[in-house]
Amino acid sequence: MGMVAALVRSAFLVNAVYAESSREHGITPQQGQLLCVLMPGPCGMGELGTMLRLAKSSLTGLVDRTERNGLVRRTPDPQDTRAVRVALTPRGSRLAAEFYEAACARIDELPAGLSATEREVLAGLLGRVVRDNKVPPVFAEPDEGAAGGRGH
Repeated sequence: MGMVAALVRSAFLVNAVYAESSREHGITPQQGQLLCVLMPGPCGMGELGTMLRLAKSSLTGLVDRTERNGLVRRTPDPQDTRAVRVALTPRGSRLAAEFYEAACARIDELPAGLSATEREVLAGLLGRVVRDNKVPPVFAEPDEGAAGGRGH
């Protein structure tokens, strides 16, 4: 299999795991992404749009739906009275942790057929691709826990 096909199929594989974990937790995959992004702390709408690569209208709809489910809340931005920050509610924080743990466990099983050395090489190469393409920090390292900050 070539590189392009391997990367595309890998993305589909991870997306399928994300969708399965989301379904089991009663949320959409997009809500799961939003919850994971918010685990380190509140974010402004602009920052969320950049990290999730969503247009403003799509992001607003996602936050609205997630807020109606009681998982996030909007709070005034102390730096800018015209802006809001989005934060997890206590219920959202619990669900985010459960979803995150389930998704991490499933994703960690995907390369189960690789040796420890092969897994390290794969992680190193994929990490380089992610860094080189300046992918926003949308998912914390499992060993850091979700409170590891935004530098993941």
